[in-house]
Amino acid sequence: MSTPQDWTPPTSTDSHPGHDHVVAGLKGTDEGGADLVQLLTPEGERVPDPRFDAYAADVDVEMLKNLYRDLVLVRRFDREGNALQRQGQLGIWVPLLGQEAAQIGAGRAMAPQDMAFPSYREHGVAWTRGVDPTDLLGIFRGTDHGSWDPKATGFHLYTIVIGNQCLNATGYAMGQKFEGRVGGDDAEATICFFGDGATSQGDVHEGFVWAAVYDAPVVFYCQNNQWAISEPTERQTRVPLYKRAQGYGFDGIRVDGNDVIACLAVTRWALEECRTGNGPVLIEAFTYRMDAHTTSDDPTRYRLADELELWKLKDPIERVRVHLVRSLGVEPEFFDGVQADADALAARFRQHCVDMPAPAADRIFSEVYADGSPAVDAQREAFLAYHASFEGV
Repeated sequence: MSTPQDWTPPTSTDSHPGHDHVVAGLKGTDEGGADLVQLLTPEGERVPDPRFDAYAADVDVEMLKNLYRDLVLVRRFDREGNALQRQGQLGIWVPLLGQEAAQIGAGRAMAPQDMAFPSYREHGVAWTRGVDPTDLLGIFRGTDHGSWDPKATGFHLYTIVIGNQCLNATGYAMGQKFEGRVGGDDAEATICFFGDGATSQGDVHEGFVWAAVYDAPVVFYCQNNQWAISEPTERQTRVPLYKRAQGYGFDGIRVDGNDVIACLAVTRWALEECRTGNGPVLIEAFTYRMDAHTTSDDPTRYRLADELELWKLKDPIERVRVHLVRSLGVEPEFFDGVQADADALAARFRQHCVDMPAPAADRIFSEVYADGSPAVDAQREAFLAYHASFEGV
């Protein structure tokens, strides 16, 4: 928007959204503006873009089928995670429903040597980096901080503190530059994932400043899902988020976050810019959070069903399916097979969750210090002795 608006809500005891709040939310349901990069429309039509077509030139029918499979499988285990939390198997779950294309496109754009720094919603990116979905469960069951190897996968552990990963990613990218890993055939880049709400955090802006000053090879990938929990984007910024990059002196671009081909192409371009020394880059993936912020959130208290229904028409999976059927002649057997694979993954995901052993009571004392600590060891022994005193009682 070009002029400031008063977003102070009127004093009211009514828990339903007011008129101004509804209007603010519905503004997020447009097509993202004239600057939006889109290669596959919501109707499943492939549209050209001379700036980015070359970065999607290899997306033939087989590759698009693989991307479709990614989207469906990730959505399926995400829905299973939601169900497991509702059934008491997880303490919380953070859904990605609606953001599959933004994550799969960006994740598949990465090279093996690149590094990703996620927030806590990037289950789709984790999938593309070879992290098994069952490795995510410990975080949400409260038994570990993540059980995958960040170095082996090029995928950092989840960051719960909002926006903090932008500092970590910028520092890592600065290290890539200082160590001469920018330029050349084996050049590396870093990509940092965060949401629109995180752009109101100081850590994000500090990351922007340091990345710009040191030309760090980092792609800042903002998934603008229109809502920072209960706050619409319009309450957080006067300008489109991608334009904030101008204030720091680097490029910003807005892509249709529900278009997996566009997300793939734009992220490939941005990572290439970084690997060749032209970073950093800010990408705003314009998408929509189709579910709650987390399973502890109730979105019906601050947004209306009409908004959700509008975004269902832009579903990231459906547009790929339509294109595969209408334009590429893919047969129903393929889709049946993908659904069967998705159901099998969900079943394995569920079984792994319910079979997870409860950690021992003294687990809280492990890995506090890398080399151990006499003080912590003493506390652990006292703790175990205290528990032993109740045995048989």
